[in-house]
Amino acid sequence: MKSILAKLASLTLAGCAWVSTAAVAAGPAAINDLPGGPSVMQLNLRPAATKIAEDQAWLHWYMLILCTVIFVGVFGVMFYSIWKHRKSVGHKAASFHESTTVEIIWTIVPFIMVILMALPATRMVVELKDTTNADLTIKATGLQWKWGYDYIKGEGEGLGFFSTIDPGHRAMSNSGGPKPGQVVDDYLLKVDNPMVVPVGKKVRIITTATDVIHAFAVPSFGIKQDAIPGFVRDIWFRAEKTGDFYGQCSELCGKEHSYMPIHVKVVSAQDYSKWVDAEKVKLAAKADDPAKVWSAEEITKRGEKVYAANCAACHQPNGKGLGPIKALDGAVVVLDADKGKQIAVLLNGQANGTMPSWKALSDTDIAAVITFTKNNWSNKTGQLVQPSDVKVARQ
Repeated sequence: MKSILAKLASLTLAGCAWVSTAAVAAGPAAINDLPGGPSVMQLNLRPAATKIAEDQAWLHWYMLILCTVIFVGVFGVMFYSIWKHRKSVGHKAASFHESTTVEIIWTIVPFIMVILMALPATRMVVELKDTTNADLTIKATGLQWKWGYDYIKGEGEGLGFFSTIDPGHRAMSNSGGPKPGQVVDDYLLKVDNPMVVPVGKKVRIITTATDVIHAFAVPSFGIKQDAIPGFVRDIWFRAEKTGDFYGQCSELCGKEHSYMPIHVKVVSAQDYSKWVDAEKVKLAAKADDPAKVWSAEEITKRGEKVYAANCAACHQPNGKGLGPIKALDGAVVVLDADKGKQIAVLLNGQANGTMPSWKALSDTDIAAVITFTKNNWSNKTGQLVQPSDVKVARQ
């Protein structure tokens, strides 16, 4: 059955592919197919990288063909009856009342059709929700506008980082997109820190959010799950081949919704172990001594980098904010002599999650970014926040 559906799908797409090729050839190529991501003039589902995605592709064509058969059958009989028994050729409408045979037929036939659709669809839904016995569990947290990944069970447990769109792609988008002749196959899909997982292992993704509803979706894996503030959802996948696979936030989550790409890098078990070891080394290197006393110049420079990576998307590089996002330039809490107030905002968030909690950042990074905002733009407070101040506030 699957082979028949595959052949029908190929025939259906053959003509479309010819039209697509002609369209691309008509103008200068500005982008190529992205393996594991969208393809140029793509008309069908992405190539499957998991068994679930493969089953979904089969179910898609199965439903389409079944619905087409029903459509042709129902409307064929209807139009045939209208044409062959029309009044103009002498036919008169029959006068009958309550046919038990007809009642049984139009009850049983739709019931069979529903069963033919419901059984495979239900099996698929049940399979998608079976997140038991996972080899690796990762929490994906949606924030405006980035993803936070925390490895909470399995090899790599304890690792955590943010995944943010590449600044070069954001700048490219702000200037109107790629220039004529510029080839950027992964436009608006490149990130600084992709999620890395081993091939052939069952990976459970737990989704949540800190501000608004986001959605974690990777079409090649056949997964999509809402990330809702205050709720926990989960889904799973098992990649059957290595490579880079891409998705995006699939809920309209704000003005920079299009800047929340998802990049999952699937590697061999050996390469995954090497990656985990390297990440642990980097994590240890970043674990600054909270008792260290930083100079104003050192901590301000570090704060500038932290601000650019985590804050500029909402508050803007000039600190002026935008729309409901409050400005930091001249903000009362920033200018306040009590630095504990701003520390509390970064640790706990505010405005019902509009400003998310940044507890995931280290004490040094929080101290650095607060110091930067207190001494940048028109804010010239001269105040200095040390990591020890943040450590005390956490307690």
